[in-house]
Amino acid sequence: MTAAHEPPRTPGESRTPRKLLGAALIASSIEWYDFFIYATAAALVFGTLFFPDASPLVGVLLSFATFWAGFIARPIGGLFFGHLGDKIGRKPAVVTCLILMGSATFLIGVLPGAGTIGVAAPILLVTLRFLQGIAVGGQWGGIVLLLTENSARGKRGMAGTFGQMGVPFGVIFGNVAFLGVGALMSQEAFLSWGWRLPFLFSAVLAPVVLYIQLKIEDTPVFQELQEKQEKEVVKAPLVEVLRDHKRSVLLGAGLLFATNTFFYIGISGLLDYGTRELGLPRQQLLGVTLLTSLVGIFVIFFSGTWSDRLGRRPMILIGAGMLALWSFPFFWLIDTASIWMIALAGCVGSVGQSMTYGPLAAYLSELFHPRVRYSGASLAYQLAAILVSGGTPFIMTALLAATGTSAAVSVFLLAMSLCTFAAAYFLRETHTKQPTPTTPTPAEA
Repeated sequence: MTAAHEPPRTPGESRTPRKLLGAALIASSIEWYDFFIYATAAALVFGTLFFPDASPLVGVLLSFATFWAGFIARPIGGLFFGHLGDKIGRKPAVVTCLILMGSATFLIGVLPGAGTIGVAAPILLVTLRFLQGIAVGGQWGGIVLLLTENSARGKRGMAGTFGQMGVPFGVIFGNVAFLGVGALMSQEAFLSWGWRLPFLFSAVLAPVVLYIQLKIEDTPVFQELQEKQEKEVVKAPLVEVLRDHKRSVLLGAGLLFATNTFFYIGISGLLDYGTRELGLPRQQLLGVTLLTSLVGIFVIFFSGTWSDRLGRRPMILIGAGMLALWSFPFFWLIDTASIWMIALAGCVGSVGQSMTYGPLAAYLSELFHPRVRYSGASLAYQLAAILVSGGTPFIMTALLAATGTSAAVSVFLLAMSLCTFAAAYFLRETHTKQPTPTTPTPAEA
């Protein structure tokens, strides 16, 4: 079984540079903002704009299907940029991903609807969403490696949270953007052109990209690999990961099943269900998502920091167990159609899924040798995206339509929670491993 072999850190390397923590948090937040505003627009606008001839239900299903396209693309981005990041460096891969994401998001904001250019509109929408998926699939591994590989072993869980917290921050920024736009104009104006503004705001990513390119150095771990290039930088890191690290990739993906399922139901599936089935105002549901994301920020930081003391596995096991127990009460409260009960359901769910998510940046990176780490961690993370994340709003809507009850969705949530619990149970702990020189490791048992 492969250990996370790395060189000992010198005293001067014991603290992650603050400029890196700040840049990573901002870049990750904007990147996820770009990715998540699509989910909100898919629930509220895209059905009628890009599939005007479909019924409301079919339009939402088709819209969520385009949402899924981004997740299908994420493993491709993880594989390509993981290979690139293990070959030429973490930073070049991250910068390229950020540029690709900003460009694709901005172009969605200016894309004409089906009423203007016909069938070309949904085709271009899916294409741009696919490019978003490739970008976010590659950036996650690079961001978390820039953070964790620049940190001392006892601080990696905490440092990694500055990449993980970009997720709730991205949701908050996206919701604030949609809430602000919705408050400043009529419903007709919002559906006509106002929804485009949050996509155009992605242009603010440009100066962050420039700062990372000019001011942030690549990680000392990769720099050491470059110095020993003839031995340590693998010619085909992806091939080695698929050959020698299949168990870590599959179980690593399982770590994300519970947190991703609850998360995407909260930010997208619930928005559609609450407005279309429960008759609740869009603004109130966006406010609930805002609240649960605020809770998530604090819990992610707490969970990642405490994983440096207690271990990665205990935090994930606690979070997954909590989500398993909450699977049915979650929808019992939502089905009351009380916004306060929905907020309670979302906040408790956010605690559980954030408890699971916080340590994952450090945990997934520590499961792989540095020379294949970008490829291995990215593949595990993005495999969960295609297996669970992107399909969750679609599956939720389809289950509700087929059964007429939210109990079917609760069973789905329970199954995903148990998968995460099992994955954490069968994986080894990594945070207590002692650092050793960067030498090639044998294949996993």
